[in-house]
Amino acid sequence: MNISRTDLDALNATININLERSDFQEKVTEVLTSYRKTANIPGFRKGHVPMGMIKKQYEQAVTADEVNKILREQLDNFIKEEKLNLLGNPLPKAPEQELDWSADSIDFEFELGLAPKFDVKLDILKKVIRYEIEPDAKMLTEQLDYVRKQYGKLVSQKNPAKGFEITVQFRNEALELEKMGTFTLEDIKAKKAVSALKEATSGDVVTLLGKGLFSDEAKAKQLLAVDDDQLKAISTAELTVEIKEINERIPAELNQELFDKLYAPSTVTSEADLKDKIKEGLQKQFEPQADQKLLNDITEYLVEKTKFDLPSDFLKRWMQTAGKEPMTSEAAVEEFDKSEKGIRYQLIEGKLIEEHKLDMTFDELKEFTTSLVQNQMMQYGQQADPTQIEGIVSNVLSNQEETRRISEQLMSNKMLTFFKENAPLKIKKVGFDAFIKEAYGKA
Repeated sequence: MNISRTDLDALNATININLERSDFQEKVTEVLTSYRKTANIPGFRKGHVPMGMIKKQYEQAVTADEVNKILREQLDNFIKEEKLNLLGNPLPKAPEQELDWSADSIDFEFELGLAPKFDVKLDILKKVIRYEIEPDAKMLTEQLDYVRKQYGKLVSQKNPAKGFEITVQFRNEALELEKMGTFTLEDIKAKKAVSALKEATSGDVVTLLGKGLFSDEAKAKQLLAVDDDQLKAISTAELTVEIKEINERIPAELNQELFDKLYAPSTVTSEADLKDKIKEGLQKQFEPQADQKLLNDITEYLVEKTKFDLPSDFLKRWMQTAGKEPMTSEAAVEEFDKSEKGIRYQLIEGKLIEEHKLDMTFDELKEFTTSLVQNQMMQYGQQADPTQIEGIVSNVLSNQEETRRISEQLMSNKMLTFFKENAPLKIKKVGFDAFIKEAYGKA
């Protein structure tokens, strides 16, 4: 057996493997002998089928199978020994059906796509903006009001008035609508409906026209639990509205009792402290959105500014055979065009991971998964002891697809932290509305 490599250029190479029959014949004979012992062929006792008949029926397929095993092993070993950094997998140049499996010597040639050599310079990121979203005074006031209402008390009232919470049962038999909802007079647009509701009390039933009833379509869909088409049907119908409750929500007092309900006792002792805590909480809420924007921008910028060539023609040919179903050359070209940016960023990310030793360890993956499980349980108000959490984590990481997804999430977090600590990013503090408008062009 002889194996050699020929470099066509910096991005393309071939590997030639010459196999002598002696390299695989012993194994082929061993497999055929095993087949002969177990073959069931009419007219012959088991184990007594002539070897010539076995060879005629199975030898070519067995030879191809054993040769392919040797080729895979030798290719893998050669690529590792030569420390070749490949894109895609080696492609055989000649189809199997064109090979003479009975020859004393068989030559195989494989095409390789080589990863390009390049440098990643972080100083090119100096124009990338890292947004730090600061909640404005209005947002802080709204959040403070929300907290006070949430921890306030409900006082039953006879008739609705501004700000009162009205809980009703919506019905329309023809539309199969029966839904309980709570709203305020400010959510109602139609003046006649507002007047009718102001005069109603608990237990009353009023009939309201669906057309123009609500001031906001999103609120209407939420209250009635309907989609756009159903909302359109409601707009041409009448709704029977049974008043269940009318309540005034009295906001909680800004005192130590409230502060201690919201945070660890004595950590908040004034309204100013509370606003600081609320501000800190809002900033944490905004951080994932700002981080995702930052990572997207860094990805785009690195791909655009880091110049290198790819073995494009090879990759297009490789894509034709890489999937579950073969692709046409036209489909492969289209797939490459869609994937090129992703391929480039994977190479850039891989370079940074290698140069800055950012590889993740299993302990890191396990710790990250544990934090994800704990956070999810907290969201649902659940608590679990360490042994239970460890069991859940073990179960999650036994799922290959979940492990891949979580690994990608962890690596994304590691890359984000790396960029924040090492890239000369341009920090810009903005309000949330300004961030949405500036970052996404939406008011």
